Amino acid sequence: MLHNLWQRLFANFLKKYHLTHLFSRHRSFRELHQASYANEISKQISQSLIRASFTQVPNLLERLDTNENGLNAEQVALRHEKFGANEFEHEKPLKWWQHLWYAYRNPFNILLTILALVAFFTGDMEGTTIISTMVILSTLLRYWQEYKSNKAAESLKAMVSNTATVLRRVDWKEHPSLAEIYSQKTLNQIEISIQDLVPGDIILLSAGDMVPADCRILSAKDLFVSQASMTGESIPVEKFADQKDHTTNNALELENIVFMGTNIVSGSAKAVVVNTGAKTYFGALAHRVVNVGKTTTSFQMGVNKVSWLLIRFMLVMAPIVLFINGFTKGDWSEALLFALSVAVGLTPEMLPMIVTSTLAKGAVFLSRKKVIVKRLDAIQNFGAMDVLCTDKTGTLTQDEICLSQHTDVKGKISDRVLMQAYLNSFNQTGLKNLLDVAVLEHADQEIRDAAIKFKKLDEVPFDFLRRRMSVIVKTQQGRARILTKGAVEEMLKCCSYVELNDKIVSLTDELYRQILDRTQQFNLEGLRVVAVAYRDFQNKFDQFSVADESDLILTGYVTFLDPPKESAAPALKQLAEHGVQVKVLTGDNEFVTQKVCKELGLAYEHVLLGGQIEEMTAEQLKFAVEHTQVFAKLSPVHKERIVTELQANGHVVGFLGDGINDAAAIRSADIGISVDTAVDIAKESADLILLEKSLMVLEQGVLEGRRTFANMLKYIKMTASSNFGNVFSVLVASAFIPFLPMLPIHLLVQNLLYDISQIAIPFDNVDDELIQQPQNWKPEEIGRFMIFFGPLSSIFDILTFALMWFVFLANTPEKQTLFQSGWFIVGVLTQTLIVHMIRTAKVPFFESRAALPLMTMTLIIMVLGIFIPMGPFASYFKLQALPMNYFIYLPMILIGYMCVVQLMKKVYIRRYGW
Repeated sequence: MLHNLWQRLFANFLKKYHLTHLFSRHRSFRELHQASYANEISKQISQSLIRASFTQVPNLLERLDTNENGLNAEQVALRHEKFGANEFEHEKPLKWWQHLWYAYRNPFNILLTILALVAFFTGDMEGTTIISTMVILSTLLRYWQEYKSNKAAESLKAMVSNTATVLRRVDWKEHPSLAEIYSQKTLNQIEISIQDLVPGDIILLSAGDMVPADCRILSAKDLFVSQASMTGESIPVEKFADQKDHTTNNALELENIVFMGTNIVSGSAKAVVVNTGAKTYFGALAHRVVNVGKTTTSFQMGVNKVSWLLIRFMLVMAPIVLFINGFTKGDWSEALLFALSVAVGLTPEMLPMIVTSTLAKGAVFLSRKKVIVKRLDAIQNFGAMDVLCTDKTGTLTQDEICLSQHTDVKGKISDRVLMQAYLNSFNQTGLKNLLDVAVLEHADQEIRDAAIKFKKLDEVPFDFLRRRMSVIVKTQQGRARILTKGAVEEMLKCCSYVELNDKIVSLTDELYRQILDRTQQFNLEGLRVVAVAYRDFQNKFDQFSVADESDLILTGYVTFLDPPKESAAPALKQLAEHGVQVKVLTGDNEFVTQKVCKELGLAYEHVLLGGQIEEMTAEQLKFAVEHTQVFAKLSPVHKERIVTELQANGHVVGFLGDGINDAAAIRSADIGISVDTAVDIAKESADLILLEKSLMVLEQGVLEGRRTFANMLKYIKMTASSNFGNVFSVLVASAFIPFLPMLPIHLLVQNLLYDISQIAIPFDNVDDELIQQPQNWKPEEIGRFMIFFGPLSSIFDILTFALMWFVFLANTPEKQTLFQSGWFIVGVLTQTLIVHMIRTAKVPFFESRAALPLMTMTLIIMVLGIFIPMGPFASYFKLQALPMNYFIYLPMILIGYMCVVQLMKKVYIRRYGW
C-alpha cells in the first residue's frame, strides 16, 4: 500500500514536469493522432489517384486546368504559391542540445539526478559528487557514440535524380528573354528541377528516368516501370494510357498511373502531373514515417519496467530505514543522510554507463562488420528479437532479373532454345530490357562464339500490341531464319508447329493445352515465361515485316526470376537455429514469393494476401500473424499493421527492408534494418544500416546483441541482489545495535568501489548457453532474483556482526569505528566476489571463467577494499585498522558465502531457470 502511494506521487511529478513519456510503454495521444491523420491522408491520395485513373483524358485536363501543351508561366506561379515545392519531408536531425537531452533522458538518470539534488541540499557533497559524476559520464558517452554513428549514416544519403522534362507554354511577348531558350525545344520542352513541378504540368518520361511526381499517363509506347521500391514487385510492370479494370480499388494496381520514386525501365510516355510533394503516395509515406513518433521499443520498455521495480523498492525501504534509525538513535539528520545513502545503494548508479558501454562495444563490433548503428538501443533489441520480418525484393533477393531455365516444350533443358534466345537478344538494335540483359549474361562462351557465325539480316521491333520481337539472321547453310521471342499467348497465335525430340510436328489442340499447362506451372512457380520460336525462309533475304511472324515453329521457353542472395539461405537457417522466426512481407505476388521462399528453405504453403488482411479484424489478424510465415501483395499500411500486431502478441520484432513501402514498418519495429542501397526514407527510419549485401551479419548481430544484454543483465542482477542484501542487513543491524552499523560515506564508497569493479563487465565472456535463444527484460525475474539471493549475503553480514560484537568486543558507541571497519571489508569483498558467482550458471573459476579485464578489476578492488581501513587514509573515511586475527576469520566468511551461493544457485536454476 505504501509503495502504491509513492508510485502515484511519482507519477504526478512526471506528469507535472512532462516526463511521463520516459516511463510510458505506449504511444502518446499526439503520436496516435498523427498516425490516424497519416492514414487518412494516404486514403485521400489513393482515392484521388483512382479518380484520375478512371476519368477521361479531356475531363481530367479540364479538371486540372491544363492542356497537352503544358501550363503557362502565370499558372505555374500561382500553383507554386498554392502547392509549394515538389519535395517530401525528411527526418530533421536533432540539434546538439536536443540530442544531449535524448542521451540523458532515461529513468535511471532522472532518478539519480533527483537523489543528487537531495544529497546536495542536505549537505552531502561526497554523495552529490559521486552520483553526478556517474550521470555526466553516462550521458556524454552515449551522446558521443550516437553522434559518430549518425554522422556516418548521413554520409550515405543521396537523391537519385533531380530534373524532369516538362512542357511549358510561354507568352513570348511577356517573356522575350526566354524566347531563345524555348525556340530550340520542340513544343516548349525544357528540363527543370523536380522541385519546380506543379499539378497540371505535362511531362515526358523515357528509359532511365525517375518518375518525379504521381502522374496519369496520356500516351505510352512500350512503357515498363520498376515499382520495386514502392510495391516490392521484382518484375517491371507495363503501363498504358487506359485503365482496363474500373473495379480496382488499390491505387498501386492502376495501369495508367505512375508514382513518384519509381523508375522507367524501357519505353516512353507523356503524362500529366496529378499530385506533387506531400500529396503524392511517396510523400504520404514520408510524412507518416517522419511525423509519427517511433514506438517504444522492447529495450526501452524493459528499462522502464526495471526502473519502476527499483523505484518501488527504494521508496519502501528508504523511509523504513529513516524511521527505524531516527527513532532508535534519536539523530534524525544523521538518519536522513543514512536513508539517502540506502536509496542510492538500491539504485544501480553505474547502469547508464554500463548499458552505454556495452551498447557502444556492440556498435564497434558491428562497425567492423560494416554495419552502421544509428541508435545504440538497437543493439540489445537485436539480441531480444524473436521475429524478423523481411521484405523480399532487394533484401532476400538480388533485385535483378536472371535467366533461370531454358527448356524445350516438354520442360527439358535445351541449349538450342538458349542459343535462339541469345541470337534474338544479341542482334536487336532497340533498347535491351532487363530480360534481354539476363539472356546475354547467362550465355556461356561457346554460345557467344557460335553466335558470331550468324549474320544479321533484319529485325521486327517490339511493340506492346504484339508483345514480341523478331530478328532475322543468315544461317551457316545460307538460309534466312526468323527468330522470335515474346509473351506465350501472343507467340502461340503465330505458331503452327512445335519442335519435339528434334522433330517438327503440327500444333494440335492437345499440344496447345499441354503448352498452356506447362507455362502456367512456370507462372505458379514464380517464373516469368518468354516463348521462343523460329522459321526458315527459302530465297528471301530482305524486306521482312510483322507478316513474316507466321507459321512459326515453337522450340521452347526461357524463364526468369529475381534470384535469392547467396547469403540469404544460410543466414535464415542460422537465425532459426538461434530462435528467431523469419516472416516474409512483400508487395510482390504470391507465386514469385513462394518460389523464393521455397529456395530459401522457408515454409511457403500458406500465404496471406493484402486483400485478405483488409477484411480481417484486429483479433483475427493477431491470430493470423502467429500462424503465417509468408505475406504477399501487401501495401505499406499492411506491413506496418502486421508488425504492430506481432508486437501486441508479445514479440520483439525486427524489420529488414529497403523500399519506400517498407519505411513505416521499419520505423514501427523494435529494430529497423535497412541497406545502403535503400531509398532515403527507409535509411532514415532504420536503426541499423548494412553496408554489404551479405545477410550473414544478421546472425552475428543477433549474437552480439545477446552478449550485450547478458552482460547488462549480469550487472542489474548482481547490483540489485547485493544492494538489497546490504539494506536488509542495515535494517537488522539498525534494530538491535545502538549505533549506525555503517556511516553514509561508507555506503557510498562501498558502492563506488563495487561499481568501478563492474566497468569491465562489457568486456566479459558470456556462456554459449545464454546466447542460444532471444533474451528479454523480465522485471519479475529480477525482483525474484533480488529477494532470493539478497538475504544470503545478510546471513554472513549477521555472522560478521556477531564476530565484531562478541569476538572483537566492538559493542559500544565508542568502538563503533572498529565494528564499521570490520563490516566494510566484508561488504566490499562479498559484493565484488558475487560478480563471479552470478555471472554464470556454471561453477565459477572452473567451468566458466571471467574475462581478464573483469578478473583484474576484481583483484584491484579487493585490494583497495582492504587497504582503505588498513592504510594511512583510514581516518579520512572514519575507519580504523583491524587486528591481524580478523584476517583468520575473513577467508572462512568469504568461502562459506561462496559455497552457500553456489548451492542456492542450483536450487534456483532447477526451479526457475537462469
